[in-house]
Amino acid sequence: MIGRLNHVAIAVPDLAAATAIYKNALGATVSPAVEQPDHGVTTVFVELPNTKIELLEPLGEDSPIGKFLERNQSGGIHHVCYEVEDIRSARDRLTAEGARVLGDGEPKIGAHGKPVLFLHPKDFCGTLVELEEA
Repeated sequence: MIGRLNHVAIAVPDLAAATAIYKNALGATVSPAVEQPDHGVTTVFVELPNTKIELLEPLGEDSPIGKFLERNQSGGIHHVCYEVEDIRSARDRLTAEGARVLGDGEPKIGAHGKPVLFLHPKDFCGTLVELEEA
């Protein structure tokens, strides 16, 4: 069921500064910043040969990234994203195994324009997992 690693997301308190580190210090190719109001974040993707790094900055007062940064003021890894072929089938299989899907359980459109779901970190070794339909 699980496919390739799509990206690792890092919450950052200052998106411009984080982008500059990846672009200037590490020589990475980075995307423009894009606001994702449905998810309460602004994102930048760092392109790597085998995957991506997603930099996340809070967008608005109710951003889940804002709450994360209250606890982790310097930022840090927020989630990992794996690709699946059929997100609803994956959801149904996981919930049958006892995994908890966050939110209302219905896929939302993510930063790549594809359906995504988030899985409760307590069910995955303390890691917030995002599934994205490939």
